[in-house]
Amino acid sequence: MSTTTSTASPAYWEPLWAEGRRYRQPCEAEEQLMAEHLGPGKGRPALDIGTGDGRLARHLHHELGYRATGVDCSPSAVALAAVHDSDAVPAPLWQCLDFATGDLSTLPDAAYALITCRLVYRWMDDKAGFLDRVRSLLAPGGVFWVVTEVEGRRKATEQALHGLGIPPADAELLTTGWSVVRIADLDVLRCYALRP
Repeated sequence: MSTTTSTASPAYWEPLWAEGRRYRQPCEAEEQLMAEHLGPGKGRPALDIGTGDGRLARHLHHELGYRATGVDCSPSAVALAAVHDSDAVPAPLWQCLDFATGDLSTLPDAAYALITCRLVYRWMDDKAGFLDRVRSLLAPGGVFWVVTEVEGRRKATEQALHGLGIPPADAELLTTGWSVVRIADLDVLRCYALRP
């Protein structure tokens, strides 16, 4: 009998980051969408879930003015994020945390004006539980910013990548229960700005 490693677990992600795997970075168009939908941070706390090498958390911190914390379940990813930002003062905070199952009380803030989740939602096994954890940390009036692929956006020639998109049921779960849902498309990605 074989066991499958959860795609939401450190056991899945740590070897990929440790071997040097890197993932799609935000482009200028995506950063422009963030500026439009998120606005200036004004020193308010932001949490970047699945921060990876920290590129998005650094953008939130240095360009948009949030006080960013980046969390990832992979120790190698967190170490890479910290190395990239070693000269910046003040730098975002970096923390190794499995957001899906870890102790959220270890986070530096009890609530966040902004929570981001870029190319992470698709990998969550328990998406409803994940969303409940996000809602428990989102400050009143805050924004949950999600960037993910959706099914059907890839060309037929990109067959191997078709599984990266979320199906309509996962998109519906993501957008249900928010008072404001803003959606913007960006090539194969869809960006969601969700407010309680």
